[in-house]
Amino acid sequence: MRILSFVILASASLITTAAEPKTLQPLSTALTMHASFDNDIHADFSKGDRFGYIRKGKENVKAEANEEVKIAQGAGKFGGALWFPKKGNFRPQYNNAKVLNYNEKNWSSTVSVWLKLDPNKDLEPGYCDPVQIVGNDTKKGFIFLEWSKDESPRYFRYAIRPLFNIWNPTNVQWADIPFNKRPMVQVEKAPFSKTEWTHVVFTLENINDKSKKPKGQLFINGKLQGSIENWDLTFGWDPAQVLLVLGAAYVGHMDDLGVFNRALDVIEVKQLFELKKGISELYR
Repeated sequence: MRILSFVILASASLITTAAEPKTLQPLSTALTMHASFDNDIHADFSKGDRFGYIRKGKENVKAEANEEVKIAQGAGKFGGALWFPKKGNFRPQYNNAKVLNYNEKNWSSTVSVWLKLDPNKDLEPGYCDPVQIVGNDTKKGFIFLEWSKDESPRYFRYAIRPLFNIWNPTNVQWADIPFNKRPMVQVEKAPFSKTEWTHVVFTLENINDKSKKPKGQLFINGKLQGSIENWDLTFGWDPAQVLLVLGAAYVGHMDDLGVFNRALDVIEVKQLFELKKGISELYR
């Protein structure tokens, strides 16, 4: 009888443990940057340089809100939002060191952002990249979220382009490469709206690590959309020149930008999606 009671209690304990929600502590530990866009373009929290910059001539200067990129008070998913009212050349950028942590041996990261727009009505003709990770040369690597330029409705994509000779050995235009031959995830009918916020997360895992399989994943509203696998994802960037860039030809609202120092799993991405007050819950 005692043995039976022990088995029942042990089973109940396992069921309870399995049902308990996963703690937010691993997310908090992995967070390297968060920009709420409540008051300005700069990060509220950062393990590196918290300032957003723009390029002026040969210098980087601190980015401030202007006619091309505004802080829309109270218009965000959580508080304020970054608002790109029209297509422009003002693209806030954040430095690599201690934020993205790009390196030449093994790089993993996750970027999370909320977007609100109608891509088919708000965007101007041509490609639109709301978020990019760039280095000193696009032929040495280029990572981006993208809306296609010609299709209607527009496709939403996540692409990881490594060294040019890897993804484009025959030197043809990106648009001329068949969809299934590109290192990207493509979503034909992504749920973007001018009235509802959409959560987008992309991950990078084991980039530049020759001993492990590299991978990238795209999540929308907490759900996995696809993976970039079975590619040699080797980059050649100078770490000192790597940047996280926002708003290339983007028209719409953007909120609650977060960066993490590893590839989050599907449970953790769902946790981010379900945060009631946004990423600030992880450190305040």
